[in-house]
Order: sequence, then C-alpha cells, then structure tokens
Amino acid sequence: MRVLVVGGGGREHALAWRLKNSSSCDQVYTMPGNAGTLKIGENLTGDADNPEDILKAAQKIKADLIVIGPEMPLANGAADLLRNEGFLVYGPSQAASMIEASKAFAKKLMQKYGVPTGKAEIFINYADALDYLEKLNPPVVVKADGLAAGKGVVVAQTIEEAKKAIYSIMVEKKFGAAGNKVLIEEYLEGQEVSFFVVTDGKRLIPLTSAQDYKRAYDNDQGPNTGGMGSYSPFPLMTEQEESELLDRIFVPVIEGMSREGFPYTGTLYGGLIKTGDGFKVLEFNCRFGDPETQVILPRIEGDFCGLLAAAAEGNLDAAPRINIRPEKALTVVLASGGYPEKYETGFEIIGFDEAEKEDIIVFHAGTKIENGKIITAGGRVLNITAVAPTFKEAREKAYKAVAKIYFEKMHYRKDIGERVIAYDT
Repeated sequence: MRVLVVGGGGREHALAWRLKNSSSCDQVYTMPGNAGTLKIGENLTGDADNPEDILKAAQKIKADLIVIGPEMPLANGAADLLRNEGFLVYGPSQAASMIEASKAFAKKLMQKYGVPTGKAEIFINYADALDYLEKLNPPVVVKADGLAAGKGVVVAQTIEEAKKAIYSIMVEKKFGAAGNKVLIEEYLEGQEVSFFVVTDGKRLIPLTSAQDYKRAYDNDQGPNTGGMGSYSPFPLMTEQEESELLDRIFVPVIEGMSREGFPYTGTLYGGLIKTGDGFKVLEFNCRFGDPETQVILPRIEGDFCGLLAAAAEGNLDAAPRINIRPEKALTVVLASGGYPEKYETGFEIIGFDEAEKEDIIVFHAGTKIENGKIITAGGRVLNITAVAPTFKEAREKAYKAVAKIYFEKMHYRKDIGERVIAYDT
C-alpha cells in the first residue's frame, strides 16, 4: 500500500516509522513531514490543515490509505472530502471529530450515555460564568470549548485564578473562537492516563495506555504544553480495570456516536483520570496523542498498516492481529527554549549519530533541513524514545542519549519517568 501520513510533528514521524515497518505497507509519504520523515519516504508540500491540499497530495501519489495525524484537518472536514473522492481514510468525519473539537459536545454525549465524567456547566456568557464561580469551592477546572492545541485547560487553585482564566479565554480570546464557550468543571483527584482504541464505528480494538507530562518544567511546574514526555504503559491499570473502562467508557461512546448519526472511525483517545470511584473521562481526542504515540507505537508488533486500513474500511473483523510488547517505553521531548511561549528557531542540531548508538529512536517534530543541516523549526523539536524491560532502564537509556544531542537554547524536563520506577518488577 502507498500510505499518506498527514502532519509534520513527532506523532506523524512515529506513525510513518511504524507504518513503513508494516508488512502491508510499500511506501510512506508525509505531508508536510519533517527532517525525520525524509529518512522514511518522500515529504510532500502543502498545508496539513487544508483539506484541499491533502486531496491534491493524495491524488498526486495515488494513495491507497490516508492516515490523518492532527485534529485540525479532521475538524476542517478533510476525511469527508477525501472519502467523497474515493480515498480510504483513517480518521473520523468532521461531525464525529466534534468529540474533540467541542468539549461541550463531548460532555453532553457522555452525560446522555452514562459515561463516567466530572460534573460541568457550560457558558457562552462571561458574566454568567463569573456568577457561577462564586458558588464554588476551589480548585475548579476551566476549559475552552474548542481546539487549543492541548493548552486550553486551567486547573485553578483559587476562584480569582479561575476568573483570570475565564477572562483570558472569553474576553482576551487567547485561543480565538475556541473560547466562545467555556466549561467550568469539578476538579477530580487522581492520576491521569491516556488510553487508545482503534474503531471502525461498530467494533474496537484496544491498543494500550500511556501517561504524559503536560507542564513545561520539572515537578509539574510552569505552563501547560502539548506534552514534554511520556511513558507506556500506565502501571496502575489492571487487566480487569482495562476491560471495565472499555465496557463503561469506550463502547458506550462508540455506540452513542453511531446512534446520534455520526459513526466514529479512527483512533479514539480517552484522556482519563483514576479516581477513588474508578476511571472517569476528562476529555476525548479524535486522533493519536503527541507524545504518547511515540511510546505506544514502538510497543506494537504486527501489521499496523493493515489494522488501520481494516478500520478505515469498516471491517475490523478482518484486521490482522497485533500484539503489545510487555516492555516499557519512555520518551523525552527536547524543546526550544521559551516553549510554549515565544521561542527562536533555526539552530543547528548536532549529536544524532552518537545518540542513536544508545539503542534509542529519535522521532523528529519541529525540524527541517537547510543547507544540508538539520535545524530547529518548532517548539517541540525531538522525541528521544527508549524501550527496555523496566522503566528505570528505559529512562536511563533515553537520558543517556539526550546528553549526546545539542542545539542552542535546548530545553527538556529532567524528571520524565521518575515517578514510575517504583513500579518496576
């Protein structure tokens, strides 16, 4: 199969890498890709958020399968346009992607179908939101309704902090139209975990769990980011708990989406929290996570391309069998100094050869080639990923490789994986 991967981040490099290593995949193209995806196949020019550009790329290469990485093209209707033109697409329709594009939509769906989640109120009026806050005891959670690149959630420890968040979202429009509506939710105590399933709209195949690090600095300090590191699996989930969350969360949502008239095809990503009352949903995403994909895919064995194609065809019953390796995987994100706020790019990156001698995988994110050199071209630049029998070994391998890489103003967290070493067996 000729496969087109849409997107240019670390997630898309990981997808392209895993697809290329699948028995049913002959060639991988990435649009627009990065310096890393160039080692796998051809990068195509175009705007990954623009459905028309994706269609042109698919037509150019006569793609057999299109795998859409980011949420924005899905929310813009890329899957619909491509399917209408006869292409096989892995990713939900514009209507189904509302499960991520609108947190209010997702919350109402969960409430209707009895999916465990936190209590929430939805507001379109700034003054009404402020009035409601006065009735609450902190901490509270404030969320922009729409897409905000993983940065539209504030856990406010005081009511004053919550008011500032609402002002920033609704009045200052920090996230643009995504802040036309806000959710004020109860704060849930527990550990967060990401869980991923592949679905054809009727059936599902579970993949595995991961846990990421959202804050920019060590000890979970600083602003929220798209993710500064991750590991897989989440060690505090038993096989019985996994079975229960599939039955209580994923199956009702997939069946509910179908009943509502927009069947869901693609990756359904549950952002969950393990509370004293069991797992509850914080949010849903309509695609693979970033950087969780970078630790999930190295643990998957089998024809991954065939699995995604079967889901896209609506026929998971015919999907090839995949296995999840028991080893642990961990990734450390190397970011541009200043990320997620203002940062500079254009710095040469050195040390790849030495780093890759440490038996790790370097997934590129914000990189490009200029004058024969690999330079920084984004906020999150590289993902240094290691797989090992224990979290401790994976962590040591990853950070040993991190020490070999350098670019000016490079920033990374030094505590990725510390908290799970205790769970090694």
